[in-house]
Amino acid sequence: MLRQVEVIAAEDTRQTRNLLQRYAVRTKLVAFHEHNEHRLVQDLIERMLAGSSIALVSDAGTPLINDPGFELVGAAIEKGLPVVPVPGPSALIAALTVSGLATNRFGFYGFPPRNRAARKALFESLIEQTGTLIFFEACHRIIDCVIDCAEAFPAERKLVIARELTKSHETVVRTRVGDAVSLLKDDVNVQKGELVLLIQGASAKTQRDVLLPEHIRMLKILLEECSVRKTAELVSKITGVRKKLLYSAALEIERSGRDRGD
Repeated sequence: MLRQVEVIAAEDTRQTRNLLQRYAVRTKLVAFHEHNEHRLVQDLIERMLAGSSIALVSDAGTPLINDPGFELVGAAIEKGLPVVPVPGPSALIAALTVSGLATNRFGFYGFPPRNRAARKALFESLIEQTGTLIFFEACHRIIDCVIDCAEAFPAERKLVIARELTKSHETVVRTRVGDAVSLLKDDVNVQKGELVLLIQGASAKTQRDVLLPEHIRMLKILLEECSVRKTAELVSKITGVRKKLLYSAALEIERSGRDRGD
């Protein structure tokens, strides 16, 4: 296929050039990465509209999975141009298959935010997700990331770190959220290389039996207009949390307000 197209748009031309030289492919190569993607999309679309075929090649893995190309594919679809997938290995899927965590439902969230407050907010927003949570993370941030995981998720949740998958130093560490920080600090090798972080999703029971800060905020807002019973009923319908648990929390909020004279 790479011999048949007119242009190869490559995330890293150095890596792709090695591949092309190995197989004596002489197709024209252009750099297409996160820093020039927006600027090149229109040019590539015009080439395709004029009849050229273009291959999009990522540095590693399947194109668009945390790699450039989304804007180009979207623009091609809008113009009615055919888009043909040629999948490559994917670290997130490889990690999922060896993690021992649920594979029937999962979510991929790319790299967590570098800012700690934003990272913790993301983790806290995912506490009730029932599917396996998958992230990429840089080796120099993995300890800080796992510390924030420990503050956001229940300690008993399973946590897996898959490192250097399919390479000579491949390692898969299976532990729990509450034990992960000390384990990482004791094994510096786990802090090296390319990492995939996986966290067990919430069980249906956990989802119904945990009160989160957002649930308390909802209760307080609704209690300004509704009775305790009605408030618990509405929040239960919205969140799936057990009505009995919400009723007790709403009752306590109302009592606290009376004690303060609100």
